[in-house]
Amino acid sequence: MVARLALKPGKCGTMTHDDKRNGTTTLFAALNILDGKVVGRCMPRHTHKEFIKFLNAVERAVPAGKIIHAICDNHATHKHKTVREWLERHRRWTFHLTPTSASWLNAVEGVFAILTRHRRTYAAQRCMARPRSASVFP
Repeated sequence: MVARLALKPGKCGTMTHDDKRNGTTTLFAALNILDGKVVGRCMPRHTHKEFIKFLNAVERAVPAGKIIHAICDNHATHKHKTVREWLERHRRWTFHLTPTSASWLNAVEGVFAILTRHRRTYAAQRCMARPRSASVFP
């Protein structure tokens, strides 16, 4: 059973860390803070295998000789043995893991927030454009 946090007047519903992710995807993104460019990948899961695929995409996108500092949340995927071995083979990379519940420290979370707001606005506009008699499900 999924635990939901109680709703209060003026407070939106929230989710706990162990919610089941029905119909969602994982977005990996790397933000170059100097020019604002983003390398991103959507993947069906958030495992070390998908994360390494993403790291390889970033590795290909960043010019040789550049040092890469990756700020990651404290997810177990980022600390997996296979990921640590990958880091040993790619010496220009340094990982910085944010403390639990401190994703605001990671600049790419701002990109995620923009995408989320855009998606919610788009979804709200689509809902408002539907006739009242239409189903709430697409």
